[in-house]
Amino acid sequence: MPSSVLADTNILLRVVQPAHSQHAVTSSALDKLLLQNVDLCIVTQNLVEFWAVATRPIANYGLGMDPPVASDELKKLRSIFHLVDGGVGIAEAWEKLVSDQLVSGKQAHDARLAAAMGVYGIQQLLTFNGDDFKRYSGITVLHPAQV
Repeated sequence: MPSSVLADTNILLRVVQPAHSQHAVTSSALDKLLLQNVDLCIVTQNLVEFWAVATRPIANYGLGMDPPVASDELKKLRSIFHLVDGGVGIAEAWEKLVSDQLVSGKQAHDARLAAAMGVYGIQQLLTFNGDDFKRYSGITVLHPAQV
């Protein structure tokens, strides 16, 4: 069975932005992982976060996509990434993490990804924001440039 890697939402956002400075390293990392038969995973939260940023106006730090364009991009992403999120047990795992780790503010989103990883037995996370996950034991952070 291939190993599994959860992609942080920043990975999804970079792969759909060919002009972004991190696009090439993101695409290269994904290609290398796929050649190694790694199961590239996402959870529902990734889809929601992607949609929120993709459809937000550029002036508000979004990508400015119209919903039909964002929908097409989501379909492409879903053909690359395996959606593993059934939601069972994640709320409880998330609540325990945020309480135990004293998580506050927007870091609660990262805690949900960490909780999903624990529930689904995924130990590796592909992200540009590795520092956001240091507090969670059992997670190996992969930066795209290190793949």
